[in-house]
Amino acid sequence: MPPGGAARRPLVIAVLVIAAMTVLRIVYASAIELRTDEAYYWTWSKETALSFLDHPPMIAWFIRFGTAIFGDTVLGVRFGGIVAMLVTQLLLADIVRRLTHDARAVMFAVLMPEAALYYGLLMAKVAPDVAMIPFAMAMMWSLVRLAQSGDGRWWLAAGLFAGLSMLSKFTAIMFAPAVAAFLLVPDWRGRWLRSPYPWLAVLVAVAMFSPVLIWNAQHDWASFRFQGVRATANYGISLRTIGDYIGLQFGLVGFVMLPVVLTGLVLTAWRGTRTREPVAILLSTAVLVPFLYFFFKSLTLRVGDTWPMFMWPVGFAAAAVNLVMLSRENWPARLIRSSLFWLNTAVISGIAFVVIVFLYYVAAPWNFLGKIDPVGAEAGYEQVAARAQVALDETGATWIATTDYRTYAMMRWLFRGRVPVIEISERGRFQEFADPGLDRIKGHAGIYVGREPDNRAPVWDSIPAKREELGQVERRWRGILTDTYVIEKLTGWTPELSPPKDSPLFQWKVLAGEFEKRELV
Repeated sequence: MPPGGAARRPLVIAVLVIAAMTVLRIVYASAIELRTDEAYYWTWSKETALSFLDHPPMIAWFIRFGTAIFGDTVLGVRFGGIVAMLVTQLLLADIVRRLTHDARAVMFAVLMPEAALYYGLLMAKVAPDVAMIPFAMAMMWSLVRLAQSGDGRWWLAAGLFAGLSMLSKFTAIMFAPAVAAFLLVPDWRGRWLRSPYPWLAVLVAVAMFSPVLIWNAQHDWASFRFQGVRATANYGISLRTIGDYIGLQFGLVGFVMLPVVLTGLVLTAWRGTRTREPVAILLSTAVLVPFLYFFFKSLTLRVGDTWPMFMWPVGFAAAAVNLVMLSRENWPARLIRSSLFWLNTAVISGIAFVVIVFLYYVAAPWNFLGKIDPVGAEAGYEQVAARAQVALDETGATWIATTDYRTYAMMRWLFRGRVPVIEISERGRFQEFADPGLDRIKGHAGIYVGREPDNRAPVWDSIPAKREELGQVERRWRGILTDTYVIEKLTGWTPELSPPKDSPLFQWKVLAGEFEKRELV
């Protein structure tokens, strides 16, 4: 084969694998029912609020983009994540191409995400992290272009994408130490500190983030206070939460891939420290600082499965670049062969693992993980909705009430506007949400759908409705009982959509703290 063809072969392989894995993600996105948080974000996409209590609004815009094309279907809700994965891979490819001019390194850079479960399959599951990742990678891409060209206008692009990252999820701020090190550690710091471009980039980022700032200024800085409780919670050192964090990284990044990427990051950090090379400093700091931060948080708190996922694509770029740098720096041939072997092993075994997980959820009839299965634990709401529909038909009730946001989101998703659904507590989550249809609620009976023991929660002491139990329904997945729900008839009461902030029906402050406690159970 001619040299040009040999050089193109890795890229052809990468394109074919990406095409096949993209089809796999589309099938997964179309076949698996929404999880509760996905349905919750879908409800946001139906609103016109500038921002939301839990997160910034970007994920709602992603969902609105997908449902504008495919309607209110599971593929429509998840389509933005599938596009985000492809955009992330394109940015990875160009970053590594610019830094190495090596087709094999580019191939590894785009295939490593395919071999990591979170990206290869679960980028089809919409979450604020999915919206943040392509913007964060675009910020890194802009800074690489800045380092190579010396053109200060790339600071403005970096500021734009930094603002869009923050408009997706607040954890994007954890890239700030990497950007600061990129600016201040290399020899060019004097030039850029005297230049207007980095400071203008900060203004651009703030301008892009302004919808969140405006919404919070109007709502007593609720999002920052809500997230502040989660970020500062401390429950004492726990070996279990440390194990959960490390285990999740192995599971979602890869049992072979994680050590490979961490090794590449450490060598990149050493290279950046030794030579003060800007991009090496940027890439290594962007991953190692958040990784260590979450490790220390895991000493006392369960780190959520998606929280660290924004950083690993940068690690994939660093690992691919490191493979080329080992050769250029004349490292021992045995070490280079070993690095190549383990990177190949990580990609091949990782893609195989992703395919196995896909087949387990899409085609297999078994439940190997019982109640802890992350998909099964949030499946089966169709059974609850079907029983609620029977209750509506039998009683003539015209609306549905819930007391937790997960049940609320799934009832809204499954009823698709046929019946108003209201969460009668936690109203702090729904500030600036549109009227769900009070004309169909006031003066009419409703149906309460609640997970046991929520039907006996203290909040009911503040609700003057007359309650009549109609029955129970079990939520199951592949034969495993997950939860039991109570169905009740509500009469003589109209829910208050905007209770005062000191009302137990508002209570977002309490829920913010209880979230962390539930995570430890």
